[in-house]
Order: sequence, then structure tokens, then C-alpha cells
Amino acid sequence: MAEPAEQTELETADIGRILELLPHRYPFLMIDRIIEMDQDISAVGIKNVTINEPYFAGHFPGNPVMPGVLMVEAMAQTAGGLVINHRGSEQGGKVVYFMTIDKARFRRPVVPGDTVHFPVRLLRKRANVWKYRGEAKVGDQLVAEAEISAMIADTPV
Repeated sequence: MAEPAEQTELETADIGRILELLPHRYPFLMIDRIIEMDQDISAVGIKNVTINEPYFAGHFPGNPVMPGVLMVEAMAQTAGGLVINHRGSEQGGKVVYFMTIDKARFRRPVVPGDTVHFPVRLLRKRANVWKYRGEAKVGDQLVAEAEISAMIADTPV
């Protein structure tokens, strides 16, 4: 009889931990929480979209829509937080830099009141470069997707 598979305990990061992992701060921090962190393989970022977001003043007054580029940024922040969390203490003095955005698609607007989940999954990694497939979902509906890559480099002085 086969032995049961070993259960992996998935990690989470609340806003305090995210602030330790990422250099982003208000108004450019695009995620409120990261859940289901599995090493550097996958995670889910969460953003609770409110009318108080600064970009809604100009995008678009009377019809507030979360900019697609900020959804891609939220995917990247989720992946970056995942990688930095996984690397732990060896991360000291390093920062994650965006390299590419590929296959970006936007399917429907995200509006105040939506809770957006940003699942990311590792496609490949080589040396200090990681590539992820990211999605933005409201409920079960896919609202955006992209492939993103980033590299880890020394923090500039």
C-alpha cells in the first residue's frame, strides 16, 4: 500500500510581513495579503479594492476602474514577495526588478468593492531570474492575466 503524500504547510504574509518583504509603500503597494505561499513555486496575493484608492480620482471619474497596469504590478508584487520570502536571510541587501511583461490580457474591469485574487505560478527560474504566470480573479472570474519575469540584484547605494 502506498504511503500518503507528505502534507506541505503553506505560508501566509499579512500586511506587516509584506512591508518587510517588499520595498513598495502607499500608494504603490498593490497587495494587502499573500496566502498559500509554496516555496517559490506559487502563491496568491489579495487586494481589497476601495473607492479610496488614489488612482480612482483620475481613472475614470464617475466610472472608477482599476488600471490594468496596476493589476499586473500586483501580480509582480505577489511573485516578488514569494521569492523574497522563500530566499529568507540570503535575501539581505537585494531587491527584485521587473524585466518583462508578456501575454497580458484584460478581460473585464475591476471596480471598487471587488476583492481581487492574484494567483501566481512559477514557469521557470535560472540563476537570479524568475518567470511567473499571473492571473487576476474576482470570485471565479478571470479578469486579467500575464506572464512576468524579474531578477534579483543588489540594492543600489
